[in-house]
Amino acid sequence: MALEDDIRILSGVRLFEGLTHEQLRLLAFGAENIRLMKDRDLFREETAADCAYVVTKGRIALYRTVDGQRVPFAYAEPGDTLDEMALISHVRRKAGAYADEESEVIRLNRSLFRRIMEEYPEVAFALRDRLASEFTEMVDRIATLASRFEK
Repeated sequence: MALEDDIRILSGVRLFEGLTHEQLRLLAFGAENIRLMKDRDLFREETAADCAYVVTKGRIALYRTVDGQRVPFAYAEPGDTLDEMALISHVRRKAGAYADEESEVIRLNRSLFRRIMEEYPEVAFALRDRLASEFTEMVDRIATLASRFEK
């Protein structure tokens, strides 16, 4: 895939809202395009996550292992991001992922993303504000469900 195609795709990712074309170019230049054949693992659950992925083609199944079998519980399609928190923090993957059909992803590594945040602190501040807002929204959604689980 061409660099400009990667920039276009990354510009549509919510996490990267507010990045300039040049910042997206830096991110795309350091990214890796990966093609996955059907049923090939992208990553396994409980492994350390040092990168995030953006699905560009196909469909990626997210799964948990139950009795030694992969049990899919969600699917990521073009434009979806997998493990974006790995760009910011050391985390473990809560689920595994494999190609449900022939697929392509863009792999974004943490060290490059952090370097962009260091070089462009205004982007880091905007990201912090966006994540805080999303966290608040998530807590509010959980609070509205709380009554369903009370005895």
